[in-house]
Amino acid sequence: MSKRHHTDETPPLTQTPAWKALQAHHQAVRGLHLRELFADDPTRGERFAAQACGFYLDYSKNRITTETIQLLIQLASACHLRERIEAMFTGQKINVTEQRAVLHTALRAPEGERILVDGKDVVPEVHAMLARMADFTRQVQGGQWRGHTGLPIRNIVNIGIGGSDLGPVMAYEALRHYSQRKLNLRFISNVDATDFAEATRGCRPEETLFIVCSKTFKTLETLTNARTARDWILREMGGERAISRHFVAVSTNAEGVAAFGIDARHMFGLWDWDGGRYSMDSAIGLSTMLAIGPEHFHAMLGGFRAMDQHFRSAPFEYNLPVLMGLLSIWYNNFFDAQTAAVLPYDQYLKRFPAYLQQLTMESNGKHVTLDGAEVDYQTGPVYWGEPGTNGQHSFYQLIHQGTRLIPCDFIGFCQPLNPMGRHHDLLMANLFAQTEALAFGKTRQEVLAEGTPAWLAPQRMFEGNRPTNTLLAQRLTPEALGSLVALYEHSVFTQGAIWQIDSFDQWGVELGKTLAERTIPELESVQEPALEHDSSTNALIRRYRQYRRQAGAS
Repeated sequence: MSKRHHTDETPPLTQTPAWKALQAHHQAVRGLHLRELFADDPTRGERFAAQACGFYLDYSKNRITTETIQLLIQLASACHLRERIEAMFTGQKINVTEQRAVLHTALRAPEGERILVDGKDVVPEVHAMLARMADFTRQVQGGQWRGHTGLPIRNIVNIGIGGSDLGPVMAYEALRHYSQRKLNLRFISNVDATDFAEATRGCRPEETLFIVCSKTFKTLETLTNARTARDWILREMGGERAISRHFVAVSTNAEGVAAFGIDARHMFGLWDWDGGRYSMDSAIGLSTMLAIGPEHFHAMLGGFRAMDQHFRSAPFEYNLPVLMGLLSIWYNNFFDAQTAAVLPYDQYLKRFPAYLQQLTMESNGKHVTLDGAEVDYQTGPVYWGEPGTNGQHSFYQLIHQGTRLIPCDFIGFCQPLNPMGRHHDLLMANLFAQTEALAFGKTRQEVLAEGTPAWLAPQRMFEGNRPTNTLLAQRLTPEALGSLVALYEHSVFTQGAIWQIDSFDQWGVELGKTLAERTIPELESVQEPALEHDSSTNALIRRYRQYRRQAGAS
């Protein structure tokens, strides 16, 4: 990979004094074990902790010293993180490749705050949209909104993909405890027909409302599913008039929405300064509001807002998103850790790791800097995870005794939403035990003292020194979810600012989509098409067409 080319005034990141200081520091501390660090400092567990917005972050079980944090903060300052934060919050066009502001924080700004984009205050528009969403939600929840045949709506089906699906699905599952159970929420994203078939199974069309979420109203997968939904409604009820009572849209394309048959009054708008993966608290969250109601939705926005204010104003040494982002830099760039695990010990957060995959990897999976030069360091790590305790019986073996270093975020809540006997104590005991075991492991002497034969001892030893963060909150509320999502949003921003990349475009998803548009007619053509792909792709297309012909003939 070629080196970055810079002027003398802007040296490459890896040549800055702050980066070189961290490299030297890593050489000095990389051999330290968490057993030593805790033994040498009885107060470590309290000193390496921070608290904000209802969350307590214990980062003491990381392979760091006080100097590590100081040097990481110096790196953040050298990369002008504070100035980058202000540029985002004040509507500057920090998405440089698309020349757009990045203002998902405006989606949860309080009424009366002024945020200007091209000289226009966007906050009144946001609150007007929230009011429309609330009014529509109350109509549906209260039974005033009725389908074409006069029956109330019982099924809400969200059609979207990427940020128009992952955020709403995650939020619905996370806040299901607070949801209106008389409404059945379902989600369709995959263009695979199975997704549509299973999502609509058991639904009566006359009681079903579809929310079509597509900013451009041109997304291939979403529009394909939406047209299938349209046919499904018309097949049962006939007449174009049925569409306006069974479809609403979240989009900016009023012409496309109208052509589909959706009443313009039932289109909820978006803004180009809000990227899809940062949009779950915009009109993209209409399904969330329909599930939990306007009051809970506004509580979630309050949680987002609290973390926004903390990120913008708190000193870096106490700033939760900054600390988590800098620790990710520490392991990714200095320990060569290529993945990170997110392990929520709450079943309601089962979709949270999948949501984070888009937030983190679509944002920071970049190989060039803001000025277009190739990087000579790792950027976004691979994020993955499952809820505890399920993962303990799956992949924790590799985290404990494998050869890869995998930093982990553990997320837990002190009060259960569904108290039953000992369940929650057992759940949280496992969370605390896992972070302890990962940190301290088990030595050969400890294994032998348990009576283990010497030949078996190597198999039962645990190296430990595996880093973890632990995030604790009192309980999973809408407000807590908002703060948690914003925490990771701003951690992602912090990492992108250090790496000097654009965390808000996603050109990497475009190439495959463009090639698919070329391939679709080659698959559907009655005549044998002239194929001009590589030999592998040509052979696969021919094999596919052959199998399709055989299936049709049988």
